[in-house]
Amino acid sequence: MVKIMKLFDRVTEAQVGAAIAIGFLLYNLVFWAYPFLWLAILSLSDWRFFGTPSYAGLDNLFFILQDPEFWNSMWNVARFLLLYIPIVLTCSLAFAFGLQFIGRGKAFIALCFLLANISSGVAYSLVFTKIYSSTGPLNSFLFEYFGFKIPWLTSPTFAMLAITLVVTWKFVGYYGLILYSGLLAIPKEIYDAATLDNASGFKRLFKITLPMLNAQIIMVLVFAITVGFGIFTEPFMMTGGGPLDSTNMPQIVMYETAFKRLEPSRAALMAIIIATASYLLIKLVRKIFEKNVEIV
Repeated sequence: MVKIMKLFDRVTEAQVGAAIAIGFLLYNLVFWAYPFLWLAILSLSDWRFFGTPSYAGLDNLFFILQDPEFWNSMWNVARFLLLYIPIVLTCSLAFAFGLQFIGRGKAFIALCFLLANISSGVAYSLVFTKIYSSTGPLNSFLFEYFGFKIPWLTSPTFAMLAITLVVTWKFVGYYGLILYSGLLAIPKEIYDAATLDNASGFKRLFKITLPMLNAQIIMVLVFAITVGFGIFTEPFMMTGGGPLDSTNMPQIVMYETAFKRLEPSRAALMAIIIATASYLLIKLVRKIFEKNVEIV
């Protein structure tokens, strides 16, 4: 035991730092660099899961550039994000502000909201499919009190909204806690000074609270964009990408290309395009919102 302790005494901080850096480098090489390199090589080949891959050059790229199904799915991501970001950000802010006014039971309420985030996507998608059905509780309520029903999952007009609300339900607790942590970090002295200056609640919200939540809002936006480009379970289980491809997302197209049409090379290139588009949009959002904000 004494020998082991002496051995640890000889280890310098520089050696510890080098060991951590090497471990981090190996992790990135194994789980990020190698898969991406393999994906890039696969995207330049023609392979059907069996046999030896053959070089295809840019044939897959030319095919995808002319594939209306894939680009329609990318447009659906834009539609989803235009709905999802305002809704989930508003609901998450409301949840975060609500936690401030709750005394006892705050942890329990936060836990209840977080349960949605760790629930099985297949399970809750099936539940919401029943809720949204023409004979489900939601339409029964609407018909009973307002005299009409909404074709939530069978109309191209409402299907994307229905899925957006489900994804919002899943993440609102998680995003809300991120924003709540930001609220706790705002010094009370700033609000006291604003009160002495007779600043209204509206001014305090838009001049103090939201600007000081900028870092947390950026984090939520980054997560929301990642969710938008990666969404699969909800549209696949609830609508199958329909009706009329109105909820057909890139992940569904990529899955069908790889495993139904047996074209993994084209699916690999789709994955690269999706990841690149997501990365560029995240960079744009960060550039816009981080102009005057330093994120620690």
